[in-house]
Amino acid sequence: MNDEQRLPLWRQLQAVTQVLHAIRQGQSGTTALAAVAPALRPGVQALSFEVLRSLGRAQALRKLLAPRTPPPFVDALLCTALALVWRGQDASYDAFTLVNQAVESAKRTAALKAQASFVNACLRRFLRERDALVAQTDADQLARWNHPAWWIKQLQADWPNQWQTILAAADQHAPMVLRVNARLGTSAQYLEKLRDAGIAAQPVGEFGVVLASACAVQHLPGFDQGWVSVQDSAAQLAAPLLLSGLPSADGLRVLDACAAPGGKTAHLLELSNAQFTALDVDPLRCERIHQTLGRLGLRAEVLAADAADVSAWWDGTPFDAILLDAPCSASGIVRRHPDIRWLRRQTDIAQLAAIQARLLKKLWPLVKPGGRLLYCTCSVFRQEGEQQVSAFLDHHGQAKMLASPGHLLPHNDPLSTTPADNPIHNHDGFYYALIEKLAA
Repeated sequence: MNDEQRLPLWRQLQAVTQVLHAIRQGQSGTTALAAVAPALRPGVQALSFEVLRSLGRAQALRKLLAPRTPPPFVDALLCTALALVWRGQDASYDAFTLVNQAVESAKRTAALKAQASFVNACLRRFLRERDALVAQTDADQLARWNHPAWWIKQLQADWPNQWQTILAAADQHAPMVLRVNARLGTSAQYLEKLRDAGIAAQPVGEFGVVLASACAVQHLPGFDQGWVSVQDSAAQLAAPLLLSGLPSADGLRVLDACAAPGGKTAHLLELSNAQFTALDVDPLRCERIHQTLGRLGLRAEVLAADAADVSAWWDGTPFDAILLDAPCSASGIVRRHPDIRWLRRQTDIAQLAAIQARLLKKLWPLVKPGGRLLYCTCSVFRQEGEQQVSAFLDHHGQAKMLASPGHLLPHNDPLSTTPADNPIHNHDGFYYALIEKLAA
């Protein structure tokens, strides 16, 4: 029996409640989970993700059970329990067990102890009236799709034919995809290593393999020696797209303008001998770039700097290629980070689009004639993708769009003719625009 199985469920529910409360206070899920005791963390993360993926339904049910909003911690526990129990026979735990353990959690938590009877009454009523209560919430968009109303409306406007697919994909578990280090071998060779280790996988894309089930990186053959990195298949398109068509991949001056944690930087270096500069505004995140490159045996000049403050870091020599993986809403990676949908606000999109436009404007003069800039975001919103690039092209006569994937949506890959269940479709949401600078 592992540690997670020995831990009582009430303790895990107690921690999940704290995680949900922290997220509602504006803390990222990653930070909230980092505060959980290591022995509890794996189980709490799995339960927290399940809660966040059903939080809209849970909130709608809580409003029926308790129309007056309870105190924050009480509400967080009720929503945690309802998110985990509402599916009935499809729930992860027996309904009565979960309710009993949720009440036990309340009794053992100082901030909840006085409300334990209230929690018990609400959850027992749900068990008695489950079918009727769930039916009452079926027409609620928040309950149906488990995303904020503004998010749903934005996707309906941007993708009138695909919005339901995008929302449904966001509630699926993301696969574990690896990028094989091209300096050390091919995906076919690494698949052999996986087979020898008893790990089922299949190829995806040019450099990737997707595991049949996730595992700890320590169990991957050759991970410590730099054979593979964890990277979604959509993100693996960046490096070959930027380098393709350039006169030579060796000796180029290349900039990764928003590089942390360093996955795309590493891929570019695996495919070239470029003179490479990697920037990130956060010195702590720059340390993650060093760690990423160190494990893979790669080197780059890593600078802690604001990419838009060009005078503070640029030496005046133009670049052959610039990768701008711009700060964005991260709306394309919510299946990996289900807290994002609840942290984002509608006003964030315009603010992020302004940052993206500023970075494009400031970095474009650093591209030499004949060079190119690859703009990308892990977003499914058009304002952060094609609308952003369209506005840029309208104001820069020397900018020419080259063949680019554009918006990559789950099960709607414009570059693929393979069946929809092929693993190449099972990727995060991304946007890519490859822009060439013409001679004056």
